[in-house]
Amino acid sequence: MHLPTYARPVLAVLATAGTFTVLGIGPAAADIPVGQPIDGTSTYYNDAGYGACGNQINAATDWLVAVPAAYWTTPNPNNDPVCGLSVQVTYNGNTITVPVQDKCPTCDPSHIDLSLPAFQSLADPNLGVIDVTWEFVSP
Repeated sequence: MHLPTYARPVLAVLATAGTFTVLGIGPAAADIPVGQPIDGTSTYYNDAGYGACGNQINAATDWLVAVPAAYWTTPNPNNDPVCGLSVQVTYNGNTITVPVQDKCPTCDPSHIDLSLPAFQSLADPNLGVIDVTWEFVSP
């Protein structure tokens, strides 16, 4: 398409403004891939304190999961839609479902961090990292 010379700067400004709007709002709750299996990895952790959803947690004793920061969609994690979800994890034919209670800031989008007892239900913790298929599900 050929635009007149006077229209090019206006189009460039509109395109740039649209880009800033898209980048500024972040992902929407609709961007959480509920029900879409993800081939990835899982590690485990055993921290205690407050999880990113605002609840007291103990990853050494509670069944829970910390999901990648990429799926958090609001500035205040306590109000994030991901906190109302669970994660279904499958490893070697065994499947568990655990509630999202925490954020994993260092996990890439396919990596989850299970609590120690949740990980132990799937594999020996001495393995450290296991290949899993996981997906967000409604509780």
